[in-house]
Amino acid sequence: MKRNIMTTLEAWRQSRHRRPLVLCGARQVGKTYVLKELGRTQYDSCAYLNLMDEHTHAVFESGYNAKQVLENIGVLTGTKIVPGHTLVVIDEIQEVPAALTLMKAFAEDTPEQHITAAGSYLGLSYHAGHSFPVGKIDSIDMYPLTFMEFLEAAGQEELAEIVHALDFNRAELFADRLERLLRQYYFVGGMPQAVSEFLDGDNDYQAARRVQQSLLSDYDKDFSKHKGDVPEIDVERVRLAYRSIPSQLGRENHKFVFGHIASGARRTQYETAIQFIVDSGLAHRVYRINKPQLPLRDYEDLSAFKLYMHDIGLLGAAMNVSARDVLLSNKVFEEYKGAMTEQYVCQQLTATGHAPYYWTATRGTAEVDFILQYNGQPAPLEVKAEENVHAKSLRLLCADTGLHGYRSSMKGYREQDWLTNVPLWAVGEYFAAWNDPANQIPEGF
Repeated sequence: MKRNIMTTLEAWRQSRHRRPLVLCGARQVGKTYVLKELGRTQYDSCAYLNLMDEHTHAVFESGYNAKQVLENIGVLTGTKIVPGHTLVVIDEIQEVPAALTLMKAFAEDTPEQHITAAGSYLGLSYHAGHSFPVGKIDSIDMYPLTFMEFLEAAGQEELAEIVHALDFNRAELFADRLERLLRQYYFVGGMPQAVSEFLDGDNDYQAARRVQQSLLSDYDKDFSKHKGDVPEIDVERVRLAYRSIPSQLGRENHKFVFGHIASGARRTQYETAIQFIVDSGLAHRVYRINKPQLPLRDYEDLSAFKLYMHDIGLLGAAMNVSARDVLLSNKVFEEYKGAMTEQYVCQQLTATGHAPYYWTATRGTAEVDFILQYNGQPAPLEVKAEENVHAKSLRLLCADTGLHGYRSSMKGYREQDWLTNVPLWAVGEYFAAWNDPANQIPEGF
């Protein structure tokens, strides 16, 4: 399964300023796979250590220095560790806080070695007495498969290349196929195991759903597992808050309301639980801004936000949305008021490096789903589930501010004086191009 992050990992391998790398992400997004694949394809050998095995813990907790620890890893894995030729992979590093602390020592004492680690946000974020070695390591975030990665996994490489090139004239020839594949992605999502089970079973939707339900159950168990790491966390409140995300997104106003978690719930009771969920990588928090002006962060309203799950397939499983609703009718979009489409767009934006906000008018008379930053300007983006493309709020905002607006819907690519419509199947690639460094340097510099 090809993952775009491999390009980033290859750049890390070749960098003259390379430091030990920690690959972060929610459980089961494919961290172990890509690091092993990097070792298999780009190195002569790979020394792999999984810290879920308690027998490995003593290597890091024995008081040895960085060089001795590496020698012991070599003995334990049966691998001769050669600088530049061996990739060291320390999996589930969150299980041994001392191992994370040692990453700093690796950076200082063994800079010639190529050392990587994989860890879940849930464990890395909370370990009493152990701080993340900021400034001494390279850290990369990993997410579920994007729609483009899903296309490639499904054997649609040529179609993915057309979309990646933003060749809209040519892509329109295959618009029906792209819409069908997008609906598949809405159901299956981007969790690697769900995608694999779906494709291996010749589009087995039931197999994908079983994986999703299993993952949701595993996450629920993980909350309890880390209770000791974060004694101030009320596990039951974390569960209630996490389980409320689908129903909150299903409301007309997708703003997260603490009172909807449980009867009588208040912000003071649940804010820590929400932050724990966000830090775990299981949800994306999108704050409201009061004004669409730069820098966007200066105008964020911390009291108002939306919570999106980290994967659209898991959202559908939590909502118990059937494959028929997604594939054959518009019921899913009507009943859940576009929640899945907003989830999809948020997921693609986050995976391609954006940190979106949303905007509402002072009296709540207008709302724009996402506000991005591009070319020194705020960029408002309205999301439409199908071909109903009326965007009154977007038009109002653009008229008042003079900003150029963007809309994503099932309609084809189109540019107008004040608006650009981007097909939903291209939204990830279109806005990913905004983060390309080549597009951020002014002409002549």
